Amino acid sequence: MIDRVGDAAARHDAAQEDRLDRWRVLEPDAGRFLWFLVQAVGARTVVEVGTSRGVSTLWLADAVRATGGRVVSVDPDAEAQRAAAANLAEAGLSGYAELRPVDGGAALAELGDGEVDLLFLDAERTEYPSWWPHPVRVLRAGGLLVADNALSHPGEIAPLEALCRRDLTAVATIAVGKGELVARRP
Repeated sequence: MIDRVGDAAARHDAAQEDRLDRWRVLEPDAGRFLWFLVQAVGARTVVEVGTSRGVSTLWLADAVRATGGRVVSVDPDAEAQRAAAANLAEAGLSGYAELRPVDGGAALAELGDGEVDLLFLDAERTEYPSWWPHPVRVLRAGGLLVADNALSHPGEIAPLEALCRRDLTAVATIAVGKGELVARRP
């Protein structure tokens, strides 16, 4: 299922000149890395900001199936959310994910303190600093923040990385996919 959606995304994106018209789905090695992180920290509450067509949501939902958890994935693009819902249903993972067609910053502001085990940011990178301190506030002690595109768009990720280095610990960029910035809440 993940491969099928990924292949369709590659074909679609190749025909799009404007990056905002692309589906921009997560690469397989980055998906496997997210799956591993969820398992490694025993994450039961995972929040994803930026659903797109649901490739990363599929990886996360499969991972929380083993931990007894749930993924909440937010994205203001209702069409993308419908596609993600169909992909989750086809994969038999609908029961492990909740899709919300809302803005990422607004969704984070509504979450309670320390209720998230893993937060995955894969939306408009330049918006992340304006959401601060919510990405830290919502993480539990030992929780992880992961941001995609750390190597493909380092200039856009740099302000987020600076905030992570100031307020979180164990900050690293992992060279999978387009690069994953990973930070841990102390």
